[in-house]
Amino acid sequence: MELAKSMMMILLTGILTDNFVLSKFLGICPFLGVSKTSGGSLGMGCAVTAVMILATAVTYPLYYLFLVPMGLEYLNTILFILIIAMLVQLIEMVLKKYIPTLYKSLGVYLPLITTNCAVLGVTLLNLEGYSFLESIVNSLGAGLGFMVAMLIFSGVRGRLERCNVPKAFAGMPITLVAASIVSLSFVGFGGLVDGLFGGA
Repeated sequence: MELAKSMMMILLTGILTDNFVLSKFLGICPFLGVSKTSGGSLGMGCAVTAVMILATAVTYPLYYLFLVPMGLEYLNTILFILIIAMLVQLIEMVLKKYIPTLYKSLGVYLPLITTNCAVLGVTLLNLEGYSFLESIVNSLGAGLGFMVAMLIFSGVRGRLERCNVPKAFAGMPITLVAASIVSLSFVGFGGLVDGLFGGA
């Protein structure tokens, strides 16, 4: 029971209170670039979630079984980026072959997952006190949080396109203002998670 409660708290924290995009401000490039449509947002969210989980499943054991025993912990960033790049290339090939419409809609932002700081961030943060299982759950939460942020913001941007925005705010300025307001709305989830789990 305690394990399930702990895992659920990690998952909800990753999705809501420690949302990588809206709380940690990581992964802003695809967040702003692909969130114009709900389809592109969902596709990018799924791709990022898959890369986060796979990257954690590979990097976590490599770090503790290979880098730490050999005293090479300082190479973790380089190694993690190489692994993430290979995983993104694999997902890119799968999408190109089986879901070409999604592949085209993601465009240049798909290969940019390689340098998406949210993916690298979650693999590095998982090394700070999480077990392997907790790391996988945290990666799932981070990926789902990324997807939720993208989907919410795609709806906001759809509304913005139908509004009469002042000329000075048209384009990227109003997009950034809207992103900051969406980010503020996630602050309230901190109390919700604490209330559900008794502030644990």
